[in-house]
Amino acid sequence: MKLRHEGYEIFIPDGIDEAKAFSRTTHLGIGAHPDDLEIMAYDGILRCFKNPEAWFFGIVVTDGAGSPRVSFYKNYTAEEMKLVRRQEQKKAAVVGEYSGVAFLNYSSSEVKDPQVPAVKEDLKDLLKVIRPRIIYTHNPADSHDTHVAVALRTIQALRDLPKENRPEKLYGCEVWRDLDWLVDQDKIGFDVSAHQNLAMALISIYDSQVAGGKGYDLATIGRRRAHATYYASHDVDTSTSMIFAMDLTPLIRDDQLNIIDFVQGFIDRFGADVRKRLQQLL
Repeated sequence: MKLRHEGYEIFIPDGIDEAKAFSRTTHLGIGAHPDDLEIMAYDGILRCFKNPEAWFFGIVVTDGAGSPRVSFYKNYTAEEMKLVRRQEQKKAAVVGEYSGVAFLNYSSSEVKDPQVPAVKEDLKDLLKVIRPRIIYTHNPADSHDTHVAVALRTIQALRDLPKENRPEKLYGCEVWRDLDWLVDQDKIGFDVSAHQNLAMALISIYDSQVAGGKGYDLATIGRRRAHATYYASHDVDTSTSMIFAMDLTPLIRDDQLNIIDFVQGFIDRFGADVRKRLQQLL
């Protein structure tokens, strides 16, 4: 596999042939930065962990240069942070027993620029050979521009593929904006209660982020636990950890479906739900 950006890398933890690592993959995560996969796509990681019939592969689109840093990492240059974050992602791939990770190595500005076609083309080339059943990426209502851009490039790449080569499901998951606001019929809830030791370990591997000034380890686990309890107001808890997602599959079933209108539909249904409840109780 030849990708377009200088410094790209494909890492296969168990050293198997690259083509076999691609072909065995069933679940794929496409994230903007190192650590996004472990936050948003843990459902896929968990479904594949210790499962000989399923394998998780990750794609990290950016180089991870722009992270905040204090303490031990406060004097690290952007180039040094790129190396640290890539190494952390590789460690996570080993611990999580991923099929592989592709580092595309783009800057955030390149990913956000719709006039840089190489990002979409790299994703398309990888999707052609991996052909996963399930894809997890960022949700298009995320508050982080680079995350939204990655979601859009993923949808655009998938739309360039023949329909028979597209995945069964495409999910937009939460990182920088929770999806607990979605109305019940729009909310996909992944039960990720199992292997909490693995969940914590994967996030904690990113010392450059956690010790570098962002408590993603406790925040991520805490959000999942809160989701599990607040998922249903009139039922007892059936899970101890949940991740929410949007089902973006309609966007890769119908290429004429407008992406902005589709995402606005989630917001409109939420607004209508709030309005209806207020009207009933006034």
